Amino acid sequence: MIYNAGEYDVAVIGAGHAGIEAALASARLGCKTAIFTINMDAVGNCPCNPSIGGTAKGHLVREIDALGGEMGKTADECFLQSRMLNRGKGPAVHSLRAQIDRRKYSSVMKHKIELQKNLDLRQAEITDIKIDDDGTYLLTTRMLAVFKCKAVVIATGTYLGGKIFVGEVSYESGPDGIFPATFLGRSLKDLGLPLRRFKTGTPARVLRSSIDFSELEVQKGDEPPQPFSYETESLGDNKIDCHISWTNENTKQIILENIHRSPLYAGKIEGVGPRYCPSFEDKIMRFKDKPRHQLFIEPCGLDTEEMYMQGMSSSLPEEVQLKFYRTIKGLENCLIMRPAYAIEYDCVDPLAMNATLEFKDFPNLYGAGQFNGSSGYEEAAAQGLVAGINAALKVLGREQVVFTRANSYIGTLVDDLVTKGANEPYRMMTSRSEYRLVLRQDNADERLTPLGYEIGLISEERYNKFLEKQELKKAERKRLEKTVISPSKEVNQILVSHETSEINSGVHLIDLIKRPQLDYKCLAEIDKDRPDLDPNIFEQVEVEVKYEGYIQKQLKQVEQMKRLENRLLPADFDYKNIKGLRLEAQEKLNKIKPLNIGQASRISGVSPADISVLLIYMAQNRQA
Repeated sequence: MIYNAGEYDVAVIGAGHAGIEAALASARLGCKTAIFTINMDAVGNCPCNPSIGGTAKGHLVREIDALGGEMGKTADECFLQSRMLNRGKGPAVHSLRAQIDRRKYSSVMKHKIELQKNLDLRQAEITDIKIDDDGTYLLTTRMLAVFKCKAVVIATGTYLGGKIFVGEVSYESGPDGIFPATFLGRSLKDLGLPLRRFKTGTPARVLRSSIDFSELEVQKGDEPPQPFSYETESLGDNKIDCHISWTNENTKQIILENIHRSPLYAGKIEGVGPRYCPSFEDKIMRFKDKPRHQLFIEPCGLDTEEMYMQGMSSSLPEEVQLKFYRTIKGLENCLIMRPAYAIEYDCVDPLAMNATLEFKDFPNLYGAGQFNGSSGYEEAAAQGLVAGINAALKVLGREQVVFTRANSYIGTLVDDLVTKGANEPYRMMTSRSEYRLVLRQDNADERLTPLGYEIGLISEERYNKFLEKQELKKAERKRLEKTVISPSKEVNQILVSHETSEINSGVHLIDLIKRPQLDYKCLAEIDKDRPDLDPNIFEQVEVEVKYEGYIQKQLKQVEQMKRLENRLLPADFDYKNIKGLRLEAQEKLNKIKPLNIGQASRISGVSPADISVLLIYMAQNRQA
């Protein structure tokens, strides 16, 4: 018998990384919120790699934290090892990555949800969504409870219609052997959402004691390790080492001999997989001439003996997996605790959504995370934060927030999804941003904390600390401009030792920092009166000084883009009425309904000539 189980302002379906950020944001903004999960023990689960961050993903985590989200703080609480990637390249692509204790991360996140005011965590499978006569949503659980909700965020991850593939074996399941969401997909199709099938995968987990670490290359963390959150003062010491090994010709030969047993190549998997994170057999088939591939061996936690085989996801049969793993140095006697698998799942076409992540044809219904066609914990959490913020703001009668390509990687991520769509699981990369020198991870707080404060997710105390930090940064810049370093034997010895020229007269400290060979660290002996500041302040000042010309150039590009973003387009306009627009452009513009000229210019199939036609039409019809 169906029964009325209560009412909520915002309901979040799914308690993975997207659902958590959405629910916490909504509750913290004052909305009565529920978050539903099929299994309470899977809240905040990390079914794939036991890490947070990485190239471009570290930027997203810092931005989530700068806005008042939770991922960065929890990653800091559960960190095992921290490393800054891409140090050999420019600061635009420096990205933090942390190995985490995956079970602790899940436990900590679950407890934070349980303690959050205005938020109820409920174990229930949502099987049906209907729109009530008054425009609210009715969510029905498998236990026939019905919840009435003003707004809904769908964050189902890979559970929606989940199906596992290992060789010839396939069965309905979510990740880690948890029940899939079998009925909800049908309900969403009946509702009218455009669903499709995607696929992803995960490597095997191997017993630590079965690995010969003496044969492996050690990968240590940075000292001192850097935190994700601007509120984390110190992480302490790295707790573990990671290791590296390599595949070989024997590994490749086993894959080639058994490729016909891969469900991917046998045509059993319908879903589209991620191009930038392929299965191992896919790597072998694509790059047959490559003699070897790198393998990262990473601990899953301090209280488990499971080791994660980063870079070796597969859907080959279990016995084939064991055979090719044992060809690798250090893994000759390995014991597989959990076999690798591929998982296929339903997700939505993100072109059906606005930049707020609200569905165009379904007011107050939002999507987030892998449900939107993305991949990765960090991409999911970023979208969850956007969806949760906007669902709450809509319910509260406040103006929703649109993140832009000019202010964040979050804005780039969302804009890419809702204007270009996702023909495969979308992965964030630094190359996707046109403004990556401005959108660095070190200045995420400067870009987004004022917005987080305006929204209501940043406390007064934290905001005042942020303002204080900005004043200290300005003072440090002025100190560099005023401080003069006089020539001396000691000074010139230091300069020459770093392969830069001597000085013959007084030089401002800022001019020494501008030299590519020098930085704050190597100038410590010269800079005797340096204040004791947060290392992040020195990092930001140094980057801004060294790259000042490039940053100014990019800021001008941002201003040009903003002018196009300010040219708003009507939401209900029929582009078939504009003569001169190509047919493809008319169809794409009518489907996506861009907010402005800037967004229209990024739609695949809309050419610069089409944009010129649009601008001319707008100029001629400005008054109308």
